[in-house]
Amino acid sequence: MSSSSTALVWLRRDLRLADNPALQHALSVAETVIPVYIHAPHEEAPWEPGAASLWWLHHSLGALSNDLQRLGSRLIIRSGSTPECLESLLAETGATQLYWNRLYEPAVIKRDQQIKQQLRDQSIEVQSFNSALLFEPWEITNKAGQPCKVFTPFWKTCCAQGVHRLPLPTPETLPAVDPELTSIPLAALGLLPTLDWDTGLASSWQVGEQGAHEALESFIDGAMHAYKEDRNRPDLAGTSKLSPHLHFGEISPLQVHSACMRAVAEGRYPGEDRHLLHFLSEIGWREFSYHLLYHFPQTPESPLDTRFERFPWPKTDPEQLRAWQKGQTGIPIVDAAMRELWHTGWMHNRVRMVVASLLSKNLQIHWLEGARWFWDTLVDADLANNTQGWQWTAGCGADAAPYFRIFNPVLQGERFDPQGKYVRQWVPEIAGLPDNYLQKPWEAPAEVLAAAKINLGRTYPHPILDLGETRQSALQAFSAIKQPPVAS
Repeated sequence: MSSSSTALVWLRRDLRLADNPALQHALSVAETVIPVYIHAPHEEAPWEPGAASLWWLHHSLGALSNDLQRLGSRLIIRSGSTPECLESLLAETGATQLYWNRLYEPAVIKRDQQIKQQLRDQSIEVQSFNSALLFEPWEITNKAGQPCKVFTPFWKTCCAQGVHRLPLPTPETLPAVDPELTSIPLAALGLLPTLDWDTGLASSWQVGEQGAHEALESFIDGAMHAYKEDRNRPDLAGTSKLSPHLHFGEISPLQVHSACMRAVAEGRYPGEDRHLLHFLSEIGWREFSYHLLYHFPQTPESPLDTRFERFPWPKTDPEQLRAWQKGQTGIPIVDAAMRELWHTGWMHNRVRMVVASLLSKNLQIHWLEGARWFWDTLVDADLANNTQGWQWTAGCGADAAPYFRIFNPVLQGERFDPQGKYVRQWVPEIAGLPDNYLQKPWEAPAEVLAAAKINLGRTYPHPILDLGETRQSALQAFSAIKQPPVAS
C-alpha cells in the first residue's frame, strides 16, 4: 500500500458502515478513504426516486454522516452529473482508486458500466462489489442454465448453494478527510417535502443503520415467533418492516440472514423453525425480484408475460384512480390500506395485494398506474420489488397469480382483520359499525348505519364499483388473452 494512496468510496443505496464491501476494500488498500455521495436522481429516469423515498434518503444520509463523523471521517456530498462529479473529485483529491457496491436497475447498470470503462481508460482503478444480495443474478439458474421464472425452484437452488460468508464488521476508525475538500450541505439537496405531509412518516420510522438493526433484533425476539401466520394480519405488528432499511442499504440481506442463523445457534429458534424459514423465504422473494429485474430489464414498463401486451386495458377513469389513491373507494380494507400508505409511507403486504387486485382487475386500470403511485408514496419503493409485486397481482409477471384470482376485499378484510382493528384505525368514520358490517357497510340496515352515525355518500363514500359485476367483467377480459402457460 502506498503511503499516499487515496480511494473514493462512492455510496449509493449502501448507507451503512458494517458489511460494506466497497468501504472495507478501500480501507485495506488505501491510506486515505473518502466517502462520497452524489445526488443525481435524473440519471435513474424514468424511475427517479419518489417523494417518500427522498424523505427517507435525507434522514438516512444524515444518520450516515453522523456515524462517519464518530469514526473520524465525514461524508462528501455533491450534486449534478455523476461522471462530472467523480472526475472533479478524483482531480481534487488525487485519488487513483474508486470503489462502489453494485446496483441492479437497468438505467443505473448502463451508467455505471460507462463510468467504469471511462475511468479505467484513464488508469483509475475501479472495482464494484456485491452488498445488496445474497446471490448475484448470474449465479442462480434453472437446470437449462436460464434465469428462473418460478420462485420455488429458484429459492431451492439458492438454499442448496448456501450462504458461505459472514457480514463484514464495522470499522473501528476511519481516516480523516481533508477539511479543505468541499461538500454541499445535506439540506441543499432539497429532499424534504415543501408541504407538511411527512409528520406521520417521522413518527413511524427510525431511519438509519442503528434503527435497522434495532428493528431486526426486535423482530427476531418478538414477531418472528408467530411470523408464518401473523405476517398476513395487517391488524397485528407481525412483520419485520425491514423493507426500507434493506432498500437503502442500512442493513444487508447477509446481515439479516446471519442474525437469523445466530438466533438458531443461541437456541432462540430450532433449526427447522417454520416461522424463521418462512421469513428467510421472504428475503428470498426479494432476491427473486432482483434477479428478474436484472435478466428482464424491460419489466418495469412491460409485462414479463407477453400475452398481456394485447390486454384491452380501457381508458383510465381519473376519478376512480383518484378515489383509489386517496382511500375513498368505499371499500373499507382498501381505503384503510391506502390511508396507511399516505400517513406512514408503508403498507402491509397482504393489503398491497388486495389494493393492487382491486385496481388492476376490478377497476381494470393499468398496473403501471398503481406502480407509479406506490413509487411516489412508499418509503420502501424499490424497482425490483415494486415491479414484481404489481406484475404478480396483475397476473402478467413471473410466478404470477392466475388471471382468475381476483381478491375479494370483503372476504380478505373479514379473514385478516377479524376484529376490524385495522379498518377502525385508518377509517375511523365507520368505526362504530359492528364487526359483521364493518367490511361491507353498504349491506348494513339503515338503523345500524344511523346508530353508528354513518351517512353513506356523505360521511363515507358509497362503493365506487360493484365487486361482483367488476369481477365478471375482469374474468371476461382476462380470459380473452389466456393460453396454456409456457413452461420455464
